[in-house]
Amino acid sequence: MTRRIEDAHILMYSHDTFGLGHLRRCRAIAHSLVEDYRGVNILIISGATIAGAFDYRARVDFMKIPSVIKLRNGEYTSMDRHIDLHETLKMRRSLIRHTAETFQPDIFIVDKEPMGLQGEVEETLAYLKKQGTTLVLGLREVMDAPHLLDAEWKRNDVMRKIDRYYDSIWVYGPPDFYDPLIGLEVPPGVRSKMDFVGFLQRSVSQDMISEHKPKDDYILVTTGGGGDGSDLIHDVIDAYQEDVTLTHKSLIVLGPYMPAKQRHKLITKCAKIPYVEVIEFDNHMEELIAGAKAVVAMGGYNTYCEILSFDKPALIVPRVMPREEQLIRASRAQELGLVDMLLPEEARDPRRFAAALKSLPDRPRPSQSAAGMTLEGLANISQIVGEWLGRRSQEPLSAVQG
Repeated sequence: MTRRIEDAHILMYSHDTFGLGHLRRCRAIAHSLVEDYRGVNILIISGATIAGAFDYRARVDFMKIPSVIKLRNGEYTSMDRHIDLHETLKMRRSLIRHTAETFQPDIFIVDKEPMGLQGEVEETLAYLKKQGTTLVLGLREVMDAPHLLDAEWKRNDVMRKIDRYYDSIWVYGPPDFYDPLIGLEVPPGVRSKMDFVGFLQRSVSQDMISEHKPKDDYILVTTGGGGDGSDLIHDVIDAYQEDVTLTHKSLIVLGPYMPAKQRHKLITKCAKIPYVEVIEFDNHMEELIAGAKAVVAMGGYNTYCEILSFDKPALIVPRVMPREEQLIRASRAQELGLVDMLLPEEARDPRRFAAALKSLPDRPRPSQSAAGMTLEGLANISQIVGEWLGRRSQEPLSAVQG
């Protein structure tokens, strides 16, 4: 069922310095909204180098801004090494502001970074607030370890600025899973704006078919963007080499951001294992997860939502540095019986990892551990947006068949 909204504009910002999580989350929300509302047009501002590799539905488009990459030590650098980082950030800031002035959004949704990369959206937030745009901050259900997030935000006076600019804060998870601002001093004004909308459910498009999906049963091994995923893939291969009785077929997706040297080394190493197939990237990961017997992953937000959405047995080997987001999420999910977890140092034991892989397809599905588990994030966001736009237009929404 699609409802009519007359000519509404929604602008989304995804800073995308490492991995694909921010863009994929924005894209999922955008696709859900245009499916629910005719007349809504959405533009996603993204710094992802491969933003154009994904499919976008009608009335969803993206604007690519110059890419900045986050190094493993937490520092940033321009994707184009010939351009100074300061100049790149200056270009990004100008493009974001100009896009907002031209697009004139009714709603502006900022993903994860309240003021953008190194404060690049603050000027745009101030401008749009004067225009009467509804300003939304979207937060993962887990941001980082409280002491790390608190230090980062205090350095940049972020909490006060959130209170000043934003009208609403969407937390992409249920309140009984985790509070992203736990352990921080949260002003009453900020807390009152927080709405735990729920995890963002994913689905498989009937129109899109992955060319990489195996015909037989398989365990899917994914590292998300892959920028820091080579250790996990090496550990999986070592487990196969250690235990000749491990014969489950595995499909390994390296990720588009895995450095070329690491990628070539892993492809060569995998070629010696008859039960392992390796691909570099697939822009229809939902279908690969939906078709898998089980999933091995690092446990980023999007992969975790897909594991829950498609109800797959999962083994998570989380990243623990420089952010603890994946570790916190995996630990909480394991505590609730939703997934199994191995710490990176545990996964480096090939015998232990092989045993975990062999038992994985037979572990209970998440729904068997959490009866009544629902993923309502997209539906709740759609309802909220519909109410806002309905009030803005001062016209009743007429239900029409989609």
